[in-house]
Amino acid sequence: MDAIRGLLFDKDGTLIDYMSTWVPGYRSAALAVADGDAALAERLLAGSGLVGDRLDPASTLACGTSPEIAASWAPALGISDAARLGDFAARLDSLFAQACIDHARAVTDLNRLLGRFRARGYRLGLATSDSHEGAIATLAAVDVAPAAFDFICGFDSGHGTKPGPGMVHAFCATVGLEPREVAMIGDNAHDHEMGRAAGAGLCVGVLTGTMTAAALARIADVVLDDIGGLEQLLMPAPDIEPATSTGRTSPWTC
Repeated sequence: MDAIRGLLFDKDGTLIDYMSTWVPGYRSAALAVADGDAALAERLLAGSGLVGDRLDPASTLACGTSPEIAASWAPALGISDAARLGDFAARLDSLFAQACIDHARAVTDLNRLLGRFRARGYRLGLATSDSHEGAIATLAAVDVAPAAFDFICGFDSGHGTKPGPGMVHAFCATVGLEPREVAMIGDNAHDHEMGRAAGAGLCVGVLTGTMTAAALARIADVVLDDIGGLEQLLMPAPDIEPATSTGRTSPWTC
């Protein structure tokens, strides 16, 4: 395996604790678009993958973009024509961005961890199924400047969507690396399918999202509790003091 020189992070479930951020975020968004009708909001959530506090890791909510979630919710809300659907998707994107501002919780001290990787010469990227604007808003909510990354890409950035390889290839083109020199770090199958499709040199699964350790082990090269373990994985040395982790893993960890 070539030396890893670039780290491409998923956002939600990887940098951001998925369940503590997005379960309340999805609930507030569903209630808003349902005009306060709690029963309708629960039907919207259940139909797209969230029942109670359990989220299907293969569902639209776990893997989809704002337009895909909008398309899933639209029939129950009586939205059928394309123009209204486009407006609805834009409204959802705004609601989701606000949800991140209200609920975002980083899985570790991101500034410290990212700074240590940058000091060692790693190129850093962020690839998310959220919008580019949503990614910037989330980073701001956890006090991380966009400049912490060399590359930030959302579903609307023009590089395709997960699990296609476009985001990885765009990161490589931006920072001057080959895919085999890049580690893809994510919590969901779409992250690792994207990494494989692009020819990434390493796929690292983390348990701060929606999948179990057993499920991630089938698709990732290695599985960590959270990104706080990356330093020991990539730069094993007795003097490395790990960045402080939340100590929290997915509620379905095996």
